[in-house]
Amino acid sequence: MRYYLDFEKKLEPLERRVFEIERFYDENEPHYAKELATLRKKIAKIEKETYSELSNWQRSQLSRHLNRPHTLDYVHSLFTDFVELHGDRKFKDDPALVAGFARFEGVNVAVLGHQKGKDVREMAHRNFGMAHPDGYRKAMRVMDMAARWGKPIITFIDTPGAFPGVGAEERGQAEAIASSIYFMFSLGVPTISVVIGEGGSGGALGIGVGNRLLMLENATYSVISPEGCAAILWRDGTKGPLAADALKPTAHDLLRLKVADEIIHEPFGGAHRDWQKTFDSTRVVLERHLKELVEIDPETLKQMRYDKFRHMGVFEEKR
Repeated sequence: MRYYLDFEKKLEPLERRVFEIERFYDENEPHYAKELATLRKKIAKIEKETYSELSNWQRSQLSRHLNRPHTLDYVHSLFTDFVELHGDRKFKDDPALVAGFARFEGVNVAVLGHQKGKDVREMAHRNFGMAHPDGYRKAMRVMDMAARWGKPIITFIDTPGAFPGVGAEERGQAEAIASSIYFMFSLGVPTISVVIGEGGSGGALGIGVGNRLLMLENATYSVISPEGCAAILWRDGTKGPLAADALKPTAHDLLRLKVADEIIHEPFGGAHRDWQKTFDSTRVVLERHLKELVEIDPETLKQMRYDKFRHMGVFEEKR
């Protein structure tokens, strides 16, 4: 069932009627064929009005859209022979972060990422994509195996942030994230991070230290959510739109600030409106960057990664 954000609500009755006709009636019957043509014309017009000039706040909402594809959707579409590994060998397995090995366009790779879930039951099971320290230690275990075997690493980022619960803090949440960041800088294999939805705080950066950072067009990547920022700065969470403009968390902002290396274009209206087109766009960009990186020697890869983060960002001083 499709979910509609507030600014998409005008599309809901029209698209539901199209779905109803296509499923239950004969589309070729003149009456329904004429109605479908009229509905599709209206939908196209409203889509143009709705999605042509999205604000930072609207893109932030799209990045969390309930119908966006998540990590396992990309894994099953883009990769073959995926074998998931479980557990950090210290405490437990964290389902909020999936990791394993697979093949991508004929290349054996390690693949890992946050998994949010599609329905209430899975969201609860996956903890809404908020990983515990066990998840980051599992990620390091898999990345260490990949490094020893000389396999490239691909990570998918999609989380509101690391889980801040008491148990997670007792087991060293901050240390696990810091260790993962430190460890990724030492990797002598190509690493590519793809922000596919919401990239929030240290929970995102914990698996985001890559030679290349790719972002889907409506993904976001920021130190805090717009609502959280607004609550701190203005003590008013409803000022999220204002905070979104200040944070500059969108792919276009971050490409200009030299944080992101390339934007992966989404179907008009967002990834949730056409999964297959999104997967196809991601495959093309990911394959191109991987082919470039596998030709580079390990020491150069490490230096490139270090230099990338040292020179990240654009600063402006005013007197």
